[in-house]
Amino acid sequence: MSDKTRGQILKDELFYKKQSAFETKTAEELASAMDYASGYMKWLDSSKTEREAVKASAALLEAAGYRPYKVGDPIRAGDRLYLNNRGKSLFAIHVGTESIENGVRICAAHIDSPRLDLKQHPLYENEGIAYFKTHYYGGIRKYQWVTIPLALHGVVTKADGETVEIRIGDEAGDPVLCISDLLPHLAKDQNGRALGQAFTGEGLNVMLGSAPFFEEDGKMTPADEKIKLNIMILLNEKYGITEADFMSAELSIVPAQNAVDVGLDRWLIGGYGHDDRVCSYPALTSLIEAEDSPRTCMAVLADKEEIGSVGISGMQCVLLADLIDELAKELGGNPNVVRSNSKCLSADVTACFDPNYPEVYEKRNSSLLHCGVGLSKYTGSGGKGGTNDASAELVACVRKIFDDAGVIWQTAELGRVDQGGGGTVAMYIADHNIETVDIGVPVISMHAPFEIISKSDLYEAHKAFAAFCK
Repeated sequence: MSDKTRGQILKDELFYKKQSAFETKTAEELASAMDYASGYMKWLDSSKTEREAVKASAALLEAAGYRPYKVGDPIRAGDRLYLNNRGKSLFAIHVGTESIENGVRICAAHIDSPRLDLKQHPLYENEGIAYFKTHYYGGIRKYQWVTIPLALHGVVTKADGETVEIRIGDEAGDPVLCISDLLPHLAKDQNGRALGQAFTGEGLNVMLGSAPFFEEDGKMTPADEKIKLNIMILLNEKYGITEADFMSAELSIVPAQNAVDVGLDRWLIGGYGHDDRVCSYPALTSLIEAEDSPRTCMAVLADKEEIGSVGISGMQCVLLADLIDELAKELGGNPNVVRSNSKCLSADVTACFDPNYPEVYEKRNSSLLHCGVGLSKYTGSGGKGGTNDASAELVACVRKIFDDAGVIWQTAELGRVDQGGGGTVAMYIADHNIETVDIGVPVISMHAPFEIISKSDLYEAHKAFAAFCK
C-alpha cells in the first residue's frame, strides 16, 4: 500500500516530469552511450568540412553493404543505396519490402558548419607576414575565432581538372594557423566597441608565415613579396598548385583541435561541428541498423543549411523530390501518394540551457543537459517566422514512437521569445507535402569553434532515429 496521499498520486499521474539519463538508464545502457560516443568522435574528427563528412559517411555505408546510386539506376526492394551529390551532400536509402505508397521515413540532417572560407584571391603579404583573406560562412561570433589554433581544409581543382585535397593543421607535427588579436595594453578603443563590432569580417586574416624565400646561394631573394613567394613555393611543392588555382578552390579555415572529453567525469564532448554533425552521425547509424525494417527509410546529409539551404547541395534543391519520384517509378507507386504518406525528422541541434546565461532562456521550455534528444515543434524567430511548426498529430505520432522504444526525449525551444531565433531544413522538406518535425541534440556554445554536447543525449538521438526508422 502506498504512503502517498491522493493528491500526490494524482500529481504523479497528471504532471509532466523531465528526467535525465542518469535517473532512468541502467549501468549497461550508460556504458553503451559511452561506447557509441567513441565512434562518433572519430567520425567527427574526419569530417570538418561537408566534403570530408560525405567521404567518411560513404565509407560507413559501404562497410554496411550500401552501394553507390545515381538518378535513373534501377531500384529494387531490399536495396541499400547512397547518392553522393557532387561530394557536398549525401542521400542514403534503405528500400523496404512494404508498398512504397506507405511513404518514406526520412531523417534529414546537415553537415556544413560555421567556418571561415578563403576568398578567391586570398594570399597576400603585409609588413613581413603572409596572410590569407577570408569570408566567414554562417552565423559566427567573430571574436571566438581569434588567437585559437586553426587548420586549413578543402580541395583545389587545377586548370587541368585534377583535384587535390588539402588538410593542414590536424596531424601530429603539422603547423597550425592563427588570427591575431590586440594586446590588452593597446585595446582601449577596441574594448569600447560593442562586442559585435570589435572584430570585422575583413579583419579575420589568417597568419601563414613570416620567412622569405632564399635563393640557391643562401641569400634572401631580391624579388618582391618574398614571404608570399615562399608560402606559394611551399604549397606548390606539396600540392602542385599555383596562385591562380585558388580561383577554383574550396578551402576553409576550421579549428585545429579534435573532439575531446569535457569534464572530469568524461560525460561531455567538446569539439567543432556538433551543429549539425552530432545529428548526422546518428541519422546514418540508425539507418544502418534498420536493415530488417519493412519500411523504406532515408538519411539525408545536406549542405548549405547555415546559409539558407540554398544551391544544388542544399535542401531547397529538388533532388529530394527527384529521388522520391525515382523510388515511386521503380517500385510501382504514385509519387504524390508517397510524399503525402512520408514523415521526416528534421535532425538539427537545439540550444541547451546554459546556467551561465539563464537570462536568454525560458527554462521551462528549454532543453536540459542529459535529458535526451530535443523535440522542437517550431523554430523560427519573433512570431514563429521562418518555421515549419509541426502539427499536433505528428508530434503525438513521434511521441508514441519514442515512448514505446524507451527513448529519453524532451521538448525544446531556441531561447526566450524575441531574444533571437533560427531555422532548420524542416520547412523546405514540408514544402514537398512531407510531414516534418525538428528533433536534435541539445548543444552548449552552439556555433562556437568549440561546442559542447552530452554523450547520453547523443545516444538517445541514435535510439530515437532508429525507432523512427523501424
